[in-house]
Amino acid sequence: MLNIVSILIGLVTLVLGLVAFIPLLGWMNWLVIPIGIVGAAVGALSSSNGGRNLNIVLIIIFALRLSLGGGII
Repeated sequence: MLNIVSILIGLVTLVLGLVAFIPLLGWMNWLVIPIGIVGAAVGALSSSNGGRNLNIVLIIIFALRLSLGGGII
């Protein structure tokens, strides 16, 4: 059950993160990354690894996007 919740959080993170890829909306990554961290934490509590892995990949992608945009120095 927790894995499904983690995957749903990951999908919300993905949708919000895709919006953050639009130019001048990169600041949204500061909101998307913590949501992904919560999803990864929920996924870590489950017996499956799918939701946790999805959220970790999304965190890495959006942190990379944030660093390329100059948000993380």
